[in-house]
Amino acid sequence: MGLVRTPEEMARIEATLRSPRFVNAEMLQVEFLTRPDTVAHVLPPGLEPASEPLVVAMVGRWQSNCVADYEGGALYVAARHGDVEATYVLAMYMTTDQAIIVGRELFGEPKKQCTTGLNRGGDRMTGWVERHGVRLIELEAELPTDNGPGETAGANFNVKAWPSCTGEGLEDDAILTLAEFDLKLTASREGTGSVRLRGTPHDPLDEIEVVSVVRATYIEGDLLARARPLARIPASEYAPYAYGRMDDWSLLDTTVSPLAASA
Repeated sequence: MGLVRTPEEMARIEATLRSPRFVNAEMLQVEFLTRPDTVAHVLPPGLEPASEPLVVAMVGRWQSNCVADYEGGALYVAARHGDVEATYVLAMYMTTDQAIIVGRELFGEPKKQCTTGLNRGGDRMTGWVERHGVRLIELEAELPTDNGPGETAGANFNVKAWPSCTGEGLEDDAILTLAEFDLKLTASREGTGSVRLRGTPHDPLDEIEVVSVVRATYIEGDLLARARPLARIPASEYAPYAYGRMDDWSLLDTTVSPLAASA
C-alpha cells in the first residue's frame, strides 16, 4: 500500500466500489406528506415531483464491506426522472469520515458529519440526528405489526457536483445519478409514528413542513448497492441547489474579533 496505488491495488479497490455492501442494517423510517409546492421548490432540474408529495425521514446504523461501521440519517423526497421513480436525497448525515467520503464522491450523496441515536424498547422506537447541538431529525414510532423477513428493492437519486476552484459556481456540469439497492430483510415492522424537523442556517430542514404522517417502518437486513449516471444538469442551473446542500461558508468567519465586530 502506498501513496500511488499499484494496478493490483486499484483493481481490488474498484471491485469493492462496484459492489458496496451494507450489512446488519437497522433503519427506522417515518414517511409523511408535505406541501406540493415545497417539493417542486427543492427538486433540482432533471427531477419532477412524484404523484404525491411524499418525504421519508430515516435514522439507521450499518456495517459494511467498504466504510466499516457507521450511523446516520437522511431526508428523502419522492421524485421521478422520465419513467424512473425513486427518492431524491435532500439531506444526509453520517458519523464517520469514510461513510461521508465514499457516499459523497461515489454516489453524490450530500453527506455531512453528525451524531445520532437509535433506541428500541419493545414495539416503541426513537431515533435522532444531531449536528452542532441541534437535533435536526427526531423520530418516534410504535411498530406493532411484524411483517417478518423478506426481499425488496429501493433507489435514490443523487447529484454529483463540485464547487469551482475559483469560488464562483460549479467546476462543471452536475451529474444526476441513480443508486439502486437490493434489500434482504431479516426483520421488518410497521406502525405509526411522528417526525420533528428542525433547522439551522446550514441545515434548514424545518423548511419541509410535516402535513400528515403516512406510516412508520423499521427494517433489519443487508443492502447490496450499485449506481449509474442518468443525465447531466447544466452547472448554472444546478448551482443554487448545490449551494443549498452545503453549509453557508459565509457564516463561518472566525477571523473578526468580537471587539472589532462591535466597533
